Amino acid sequence: MPEPIAAGEGRGRTRGELVPFPGVPAPDTGVLEGEVVGAGPRPSAPARVVQIARVVVQHEHTRRAGRHLGYIPLGAAVVAKRLWDSRTTARYERWMRRAETSGDQASALEWEKRLADFRKDRHARRVDLVRVPVMFVMGLPKLLFGLVMVLAFIGCLLAAAERNIAEVAVPFTTAAHVVEVVIIVFSVAWGPFVLAAPWVAVGALWWTGRGYARAAGWTTAGKTAEQDGGIIVTADTIVLALQHLRIPELKKAAREGWKPSFHTLPVRDGRGYSAVFSLPLGVTAEMIADQRTVLARNVHRAEVEVWPSDAEKAGAGPAGTVAVWIADSGVLSKAAPEYPLMHEGTADVFRGVPGGISPRGDGLDIPIVGNNFVVGGQMGQGKSNACRVVMLGCALDPLAELDVFVFANNGDFDAFRPRLARYFKGTEDDVVAAAVDRLHELYAEVARREQRLADLGAKKLTRGLAEQHADMRPIVALFSECHELFGHKEHGEMASELSVKTAKRARKTGITLLFDTQSSRAAAIPPALVELVSVNACFYVKTWRSNDGFLGDGSFAAGIRATELRPGRDRGTSLITGVSEAQFELLRWYFVEVDDDTGFDAAADPIARAVARMAPGVASGSVRQAVRSRDLLDDLGTVLNHERIKLRDAAGLLRTAAPSWAPYQRMTATQLRDALNAEGVKTVNSSGTPYLDPADLRAVLDRRAGSDDE
Repeated sequence: MPEPIAAGEGRGRTRGELVPFPGVPAPDTGVLEGEVVGAGPRPSAPARVVQIARVVVQHEHTRRAGRHLGYIPLGAAVVAKRLWDSRTTARYERWMRRAETSGDQASALEWEKRLADFRKDRHARRVDLVRVPVMFVMGLPKLLFGLVMVLAFIGCLLAAAERNIAEVAVPFTTAAHVVEVVIIVFSVAWGPFVLAAPWVAVGALWWTGRGYARAAGWTTAGKTAEQDGGIIVTADTIVLALQHLRIPELKKAAREGWKPSFHTLPVRDGRGYSAVFSLPLGVTAEMIADQRTVLARNVHRAEVEVWPSDAEKAGAGPAGTVAVWIADSGVLSKAAPEYPLMHEGTADVFRGVPGGISPRGDGLDIPIVGNNFVVGGQMGQGKSNACRVVMLGCALDPLAELDVFVFANNGDFDAFRPRLARYFKGTEDDVVAAAVDRLHELYAEVARREQRLADLGAKKLTRGLAEQHADMRPIVALFSECHELFGHKEHGEMASELSVKTAKRARKTGITLLFDTQSSRAAAIPPALVELVSVNACFYVKTWRSNDGFLGDGSFAAGIRATELRPGRDRGTSLITGVSEAQFELLRWYFVEVDDDTGFDAAADPIARAVARMAPGVASGSVRQAVRSRDLLDDLGTVLNHERIKLRDAAGLLRTAAPSWAPYQRMTATQLRDALNAEGVKTVNSSGTPYLDPADLRAVLDRRAGSDDE
């Protein structure tokens, strides 16, 4: 191997002589012998042409060009179809068949009437095509004679003005020159117009075909089902989705040529699409709702993003039609915006307080005055936050008086304490007793307010009346985790009775009751109460029984199904009724941030603002209040006279004297006798009926008073 040479030593070398560079070994100049394998014979010319043609055809630009060329015949077909439909009765007959197939006799008769009107108008137009040319030919001499007379009159005027008889011919010569110019212009422009007309027509057909293709969505046919995100929902999309539902009656109708008629074609509705369409005979909206999982898959959406319901019940269409709302893909996974009154503003409980947003992006208010509210669902899905949002809105109304009873040891409403008139929390019996006591007071307050409204000559409480009269301020009472209240062994029955009675009569008096619970069973919340409530919210639940327990009987069958919400993923989202004209809404609640570890509660600042703006006379700043107690013997001494009385009548007097004291409201004659015996008061039986002598009662009271003096 030659030694490397230093820089500058390569001068004078002959051409072809190897010059190894520093650090680079000289190449091996040995000759390699062998056979080249793997190279087949060169393709023939036709094969190369086919290969080149395949590459060209499959190229992206070629496909795009082909697609645009395809718009032209598509546009021609669309124009031909439109011309055919406009000149014939085809479209009316097609719509009549659809109406007859779907069993919509009213629509069929309406289309039949329109068909008759179209035939009548078409006949009139055809008669005019013959009559108008004849009338024109017959009137042409008169038209020409009139034109000559006008020109002659103008010429006479010109001759008189110029004092020259030759001016009479000027209007005629001018008209002749105008005709000559028009003929010249037309003859010059005719050639380019004839040459351009076909290209203009092709361009118009391309534009028409392109627009139709976009509307029909056929340009996405090249995508696979997995790639198609269902971004655009069209009538064809819904028809195709319906044809693949597992409903025998629907499949049979589709095979026989049935197509749905759309009362409302798919249109953009907020962050999704809404449509109303008919169903064939034998198919109901409930059957479509039962197939929601398949329907959602067929339109390439998550199950929770497709909501079919009975259009007639929803007020969206006639009987026998289905209203469906299809959300944009992924829109329900987005977080709700910030609570709108977090930094400024006030609320009005007479108009409603902010609750959250619908998937359409519309803000929804929760009605308060004139309504009652129940929210339910599984643990950890957002019930407490929903109640916090509602109560925060009520707190921001300067007129509202707020009560909160939490039958659990949590601090969800600790930050609300400065604004609350009553605040109890805990699992002890005295908290339940305090709630029942407050329900007694509210029921009595309903009666007082009814009389007060009658005295004022008003039918219901309004904001104007509440501002004028301090004793008529709206009251909002929340009973959180109310299953502990209604399930209480001693006080549960009375709480249920009072809640139902108050809810029945409180609507016009400005008293609102709110309840939240985890269970929809009768022991957790009375079914009679749920039926009376006008605003029902349900977060995710497992069964249709729980769904109907919170949203009302028949809700699941009508397609109002909180069971379709996704636990965890749809946390903070509920189905809610009574907040709009729609049969139900899917509501993403505003979130009022709270941190259990640090104690931070975002509600503290708006609550401080609410306290500063409270109207005079509104109770607030509650602390944990002690449960009031009563003395049985003192109360009896107050209500009894000097005559002996039956114990059952004495119990009735106690109930009248203390309507808000729960023990008296449930007391029987036997229980009263046992209580008196325990205090040392004698009772006597006469013919099996227990009696109380007031003298025996007063003897015990005097003896007790004497011992107290000592």
